[in-house]
Amino acid sequence: MSTALIRTEGLARSFPMGGEEVQALRGASLSLAQGSFVAVIGPSGSGKSTLLYLLGGLDRPTSGAVEVDGQRLEELDENQLATYRRQKVGFVFQSFNLIQSMTALENVIFPMVFGGIRPAERMQRGRALLEQVGLADRAGHRPGELSGGQQQRVAVARALVNGPELVLADEPTGNLDTHSGGQIMHLLAELHQQGRTVVVVSHDARVTQYATDTVRLLDGLIVDEQTYAQALGEARGMPS
Repeated sequence: MSTALIRTEGLARSFPMGGEEVQALRGASLSLAQGSFVAVIGPSGSGKSTLLYLLGGLDRPTSGAVEVDGQRLEELDENQLATYRRQKVGFVFQSFNLIQSMTALENVIFPMVFGGIRPAERMQRGRALLEQVGLADRAGHRPGELSGGQQQRVAVARALVNGPELVLADEPTGNLDTHSGGQIMHLLAELHQQGRTVVVVSHDARVTQYATDTVRLLDGLIVDEQTYAQALGEARGMPS
């Protein structure tokens, strides 16, 4: 039986907005197995990205607990969180977040600078990762010279440079056409098959075809499949 890599208990996050408190997450509790491929789906504003940022240590909960590989993230200080992100997590974002003045190879190896890895090893590892994502021949190209799909593959390679156990992807196909989006999902599925735990946030339910587990979010709450389908049907004016 698979060991749980991620556990959350009563996880909540609120934000002040216009003099009011907006509840992005309202007591999310879940357990995700090590080596799983998790699709977190929900409409815009359901709390998907907030959940991902809390799992990745990019944000702190208002209340509740989040534990990853035995570490309680809410108990870590900023330096410890930075170490957690560098050593345990690889991030892939919708907007790619590549540095425009750097080549594809330079973007990929950049995170290794903070890990104290020697330049020769950085170059070797970076080239190997670009080859893994099918972009060995684009190593010297800057982001502006690459298609959206190619830029996202560079971003995936960059997410892998420190050998993370956990890959978190926030709407990784959101800025891509259907073909390029499919390529990225296949690439993430390959990472899962290699033994990594992958969590993908999306408003597109098609990502569930790649997933071993699906988390459905509505208005900051985790709901079951029937409740989710009924709510979306009612929102579209369809009979439940």
